[in-house]
Amino acid sequence: MNMETREPLVKVSHLKKYFPVQGKRVLKAVDDVSFEIYPGETLGLVGESGCGKTTCGRTVLGLYPATGGSIEYDGKDISRLKDKKEILKFKKNAQMIFQDPYASLNPRMTVGDIISEGMENHHIPGGHTRVQELLGMVGLNKEHANRFPHEFSGGQRQRIGIARALAVEPDFIVCDEPISALDVSIQAQVVNLLIRLQEELGLTYLFIAHDLSMVRHISDRVGVMYMGQLVELGKSQEVYNHPIHFYTQALLSAIPVPDPDIERNKTVLPLEGEVGSPIDSAPGCRFKGRCKRATEACGKVTPSLREVEKGHFVACHVIDN
Repeated sequence: MNMETREPLVKVSHLKKYFPVQGKRVLKAVDDVSFEIYPGETLGLVGESGCGKTTCGRTVLGLYPATGGSIEYDGKDISRLKDKKEILKFKKNAQMIFQDPYASLNPRMTVGDIISEGMENHHIPGGHTRVQELLGMVGLNKEHANRFPHEFSGGQRQRIGIARALAVEPDFIVCDEPISALDVSIQAQVVNLLIRLQEELGLTYLFIAHDLSMVRHISDRVGVMYMGQLVELGKSQEVYNHPIHFYTQALLSAIPVPDPDIERNKTVLPLEGEVGSPIDSAPGCRFKGRCKRATEACGKVTPSLREVEKGHFVACHVIDN
């Protein structure tokens, strides 16, 4: 995909999402994050639990109102939309696959009703026939339409969630850790299903996960988040083969290797020091307390993403171009 000649479908600029805590204090869950996602592309978003990646995805979809910055979809700033028709159009075009495939499905509704609910809200024709088509598309039987969510396994419930997202014919889907609650044997099946659907339907994904191996498998580009900020962004193979930020290097060094000899002899980069707090965070690099290369400047000025190699961006004061 030659992205340089295409306009992005999603453009996030200096996005901020703050939550008030204990009086006037604020938790900076997402703080000045910028990225673009191109049509037909998958952008992977990775990082430790609590780094803000899920909050970022929900804010992009408008499930959380943004504290600052802008979110453009197909050239329109959807973070400032007021027209109800435009808002409804965006909600149809942008959907979400949730992390917990059981909690995200109404236990009192049949699978058919769950899938068709969005179609009815957006006045999409097809009815029961379309529901059966969607079930077949995600690898389920048409008879499953009359069953309830508790009658299915975790992997099957996630397939129902995928069918529900596809029912309104979206262009963009935020996949919020869609495999983390599933057995390892099922995870690859769901990821391969998402890849196939993307190829068949021309979908664009924001794929949020902490499983770095799976993100590498599905993503065209990868963004690495740490305490609400992007610290590295680039093409998937480039980031995995040549990580630049010390945090990215440490994350990748911890990925298990199936070969016992390599696993036994590989070097794991330890992350020492104290993890900072996103509540009323001080100026400077959020990673400075765990970085062996931190300098005086790291404690004073927050580094911004800059291109150190073609298409490869890093937020670090001590990295040379």
